[in-house]
Amino acid sequence: MSFLQDPSFFGMGMWSIGAGAIGVAALALLLANTDMFLAKPEKAALEYLEDIDLKTLEKDAVTFKAKALWEKNGAVIMAVRRPGCFLCREEATDLSSLKPKLDELGVPLYAVVKEHIKNEKKFYGPQRRKMMFMGFVRLGVWQNFFRAWNGGFSGNLDGEGFILGGVFVMGPGKQGILLEHREKEFGDKVNLTSVLEAARKIRPQTSASEKQ
Repeated sequence: MSFLQDPSFFGMGMWSIGAGAIGVAALALLLANTDMFLAKPEKAALEYLEDIDLKTLEKDAVTFKAKALWEKNGAVIMAVRRPGCFLCREEATDLSSLKPKLDELGVPLYAVVKEHIKNEKKFYGPQRRKMMFMGFVRLGVWQNFFRAWNGGFSGNLDGEGFILGGVFVMGPGKQGILLEHREKEFGDKVNLTSVLEAARKIRPQTSASEKQ
């Protein structure tokens, strides 16, 4: 039992434990930066989206079916993760930069938020996905943080920010979903070129009188 009296034995043991812990932490960090454990989004059907109840933000709120947003002219819709989030504000600004071109196409641009407690948040489904604290160990998220900070964006901590959002380009009537971008991590922005390409595919509905 002389090894119990050897200080180097305990030193080696503590070094081995420390090295093992570092190895486990490194592996966990590596896995957190893959998409292996990210919830896979379930594609939304047109029938699911058009039946969602939405409410305006004015004092005298009006409730209506979501299909009213795109029924005639189609629409580009951002499902905002959290209005106070500076990453969401960055993406909203990017999408707003497309408005002149969308106006030329006659395609409106909307934002849907989920700040009201009684809101069912169905626009963030059918399978509602969350990114919790794993988001803060993902390299991509930190790159997004620095990109937005360098762009001069700021925000606040108000509201729920873990349910992931997305962007939709909707065709009128039954033309359907022309683009569906689901945020995979905080700050995962939609490709603006893809949004415009999808918007150009929109064919506005014409009434019977307009056809004559």
